Amino acid sequence: MGSVNVIFIISAFVLGGLVILKRDSMAPKLRRGMAIASIILIAFAFFLIVYSFLTMGT
Repeated sequence: MGSVNVIFIISAFVLGGLVILKRDSMAPKLRRGMAIASIILIAFAFFLIVYSFLTMGT
């Protein structure tokens, strides 16, 4: 797994955590947009994790 992938995975999960922790202090429209963006980024991060495990031996 490349270092760029690791940085992306960490930042996606940190963004998701921040959205969860700060959901009360964000505006409703911003909260919805950030939540959707976080879901998409975390789903792609999971895909990268699974893909890197599948291609580990090659």
